[in-house]
Amino acid sequence: MTNLNLNLNLTDLIIFIVLIVAGFVVGKIVSLNVRRALKDRIPKYELEITVKFINYIIVAVFILIALPHIGVEPAGVLAVGGFAGLVIGFASQKIVANLVSGLFLVIERPLKIGDQVKIGDVMGFVEEIHIMSTIIRTYDGLNVRIPNETVFTSEITNLTKNPVRRFEYVVGIRYSDDADKAIEIIKRVIDEHPFALKNPEPQIFVSELGDNSVNIVVRIWAPTAVWYDVRMELLWKIKTELEKEGIEIPFPQRVVWFANPLELRGGFNA
Repeated sequence: MTNLNLNLNLTDLIIFIVLIVAGFVVGKIVSLNVRRALKDRIPKYELEITVKFINYIIVAVFILIALPHIGVEPAGVLAVGGFAGLVIGFASQKIVANLVSGLFLVIERPLKIGDQVKIGDVMGFVEEIHIMSTIIRTYDGLNVRIPNETVFTSEITNLTKNPVRRFEYVVGIRYSDDADKAIEIIKRVIDEHPFALKNPEPQIFVSELGDNSVNIVVRIWAPTAVWYDVRMELLWKIKTELEKEGIEIPFPQRVVWFANPLELRGGFNA
């Protein structure tokens, strides 16, 4: 056990006291700045836990720095609780990883409550962001809890971060139909829709001569808030307007050629 040196000189004692006071002061200053930076980003109770955690860590570091000045080696103090610390360390490894990841997510802010996101294989709306985990409400109405370590280390696709978003159709028409006329009809339908953006402007062009149809690609930009509604409305509107003008979307078809003409046998008279 480490013995306390009783022959402390005044200078070491003053340094020890100054370091302890400095630890509390620095911890307080950092805590206040963290609270100010995060007060509108995470729930209040989680903010308090985070602030206290940071404060305790800073004070503990300053105490370890100050101990040698009163004759106590930090290594000895750490060795006393080494085994317990090892056990706790293994048990809390994931907890600490999630906590740290949660802090980085709050600072970086790749997502916020209400965003539509894809994290790994999970897609849906961000319901809650906690220090330890993030809750995603899927399109099926299920709440999925994802540990923040997984969130932070995964590829996050934020579907609503950008104010505008593009969608695309492939519209197939018959080979006998006029492709230029079809493009004009589609362009008119898009121009008439109030939420189809003019800038970036839509793109409409023949992309492929397929097996069953001439394929026209239609790319349209819309405000993210109404993106899904615009996509659904225009798809049906384009279909009905093309049909009104006699342009049809063909069914898949196959032409079969026989090497020899078929002969009717028995039971049928021409």
